[in-house]
Amino acid sequence: MEFLLFDFLGQPLWMWLGFMSLVVVLLALDLGVFHRGSREIGVGESLALSSFYIAVGLAFGGYVWWQIGQQAGIEYLTGFVVEKSLAMDNIFVIALIFGFFAVPRQYQHRVLFWGILGVIVLRAVMIGLGATLVAEYGWVLYLFAAFLIFTGIKMLWWGDHEIDLSQNPLLRFIRRRFNVTDRLHGEAFFVRQRTAAGKMATFATPLFLALVMIEVADVIFAVDSVPAIFAITTDPFIVYTSNIFAILGLRALYFALAAIIHRFAYLKQALAVLLVFIGSKIFVADLFGWTKFPAEWSLGVTFAILAAGIGYSLWRTRKPAYEA
Repeated sequence: MEFLLFDFLGQPLWMWLGFMSLVVVLLALDLGVFHRGSREIGVGESLALSSFYIAVGLAFGGYVWWQIGQQAGIEYLTGFVVEKSLAMDNIFVIALIFGFFAVPRQYQHRVLFWGILGVIVLRAVMIGLGATLVAEYGWVLYLFAAFLIFTGIKMLWWGDHEIDLSQNPLLRFIRRRFNVTDRLHGEAFFVRQRTAAGKMATFATPLFLALVMIEVADVIFAVDSVPAIFAITTDPFIVYTSNIFAILGLRALYFALAAIIHRFAYLKQALAVLLVFIGSKIFVADLFGWTKFPAEWSLGVTFAILAAGIGYSLWRTRKPAYEA
């Protein structure tokens, strides 16, 4: 059993195996027990499931604090909060994708579940690449920081462009090169049916196209979130676990918030300020000669920025003013 003590990316192998085992159990319970059939998930169930995933993520953060130390625990919690917050922006895009493909609510969980599996693999690849670059070339962190500052300022002053999925190059390429049905076929991603020439062939359904677009959206969002977490900590274990635990609850969070997304109208501005803050921490630490920006300060400022953004959004979109 000595191989379990083998150091893998900064932590013993048994810690990585324990984490992955917990993720597998959570996914198995989600799909195999709680959501075996296709059905619409209500807001109450979504809130309960989202609370459960947040509790599990925070409990794991407590374990990190106990096992690795206070600094690591605070960095994990900061990364978890930042990733969960950035995932809120992802929810806007997911809602747009489901609306474009007219995916009924009872089939949305299936798409999001398989999307999460893809995210786990994609984030592992991107984080592994990022960790390798940071370990070999320390100056890459400054590129990450500068990119976050640029992205935050761009979001703050120019905002986001309205997305027109009908003109998406990848979607148009898939429709042009592959067999795609015009309508949904239940929860199936692929179906067998006859082509215009009368031959049997495999067709992708709009449900599969929605899955592809969600995966692509996550890659785009990871371009912001992965540099953001590396600006908080360079420990691959904390980077990956905080990312995955934040993402695991994304499905439940989506179903809970999809109907009230408009209440978070100013969250994007708060996220923009947060990206600028996270990026600037590295330069501020160098300016004052610190080895690292204090983790507790980082966590406190992160909470303050997000609380201000959420509070202002809820106040500005309160019912009397919003209807006016």
